[in-house]
Amino acid sequence: MDAGLVDRWRSACRWLLPPRCLICRETGAYGLDLCVNCTQSLPWNHAACVRCGLPLPAPDECGTCLTAPPPVTTTAAVFVYGFPVDRLVPRFKFHQDLAAGRLLADLATGTLGRAPRPDALVPIPLHEGRLRDRGYDQALELARPLARSLSIPLLADRLARLRATAPQSELHAVARQRNVARAFGIAGAGPLPAHVALLDDVMTTGATLHAAARTLLAAGVTRVDAWVIARVP
Repeated sequence: MDAGLVDRWRSACRWLLPPRCLICRETGAYGLDLCVNCTQSLPWNHAACVRCGLPLPAPDECGTCLTAPPPVTTTAAVFVYGFPVDRLVPRFKFHQDLAAGRLLADLATGTLGRAPRPDALVPIPLHEGRLRDRGYDQALELARPLARSLSIPLLADRLARLRATAPQSELHAVARQRNVARAFGIAGAGPLPAHVALLDDVMTTGATLHAAARTLLAAGVTRVDAWVIARVP
């Protein structure tokens, strides 16, 4: 369906059916499926490490990144992982609540629109086995509306997940790095854009994003940034 037609359809639905908060079911505010109280509770990540997105008292570079710089140049993390984002992400990621994903993308647009502009947006891909089980790729579902809203080309078919990995949420930090080592590869032929932003829903240690970034850098990309909806402190 044409993107403009989708936007007009959504606007018509909002006019006919006022939005309801996805958290508490109160009337939505500001044209969002989130009420005033839940909107005011959003844990915006206003001050963070510029390299890894870790919340800090003031924007700076954290000690870990100063000592061992990550492969990403910057990380734009919209929220700290807390209420109500910690309710929306699992519903979107594990319970097929695509409305929660659209809301997260809408909320993220302003912050990510102020980040350094990449040549393309690259969602972190799922392995084909997990994609079959889940039925959709949550990073791609976030990337589509963001790419459209920000007028950034979406590059969803060049970064590939080569092997199935254990869920990162079940592993400690060192095991996360081992789990995603050599998990990504480049699909297709032709040069890649010089500057890309990797998009994912939640960043904990950064192991997945960093493994994907190294793959892109090895393939000729000169700058990789990370864009995430939420950063676990």
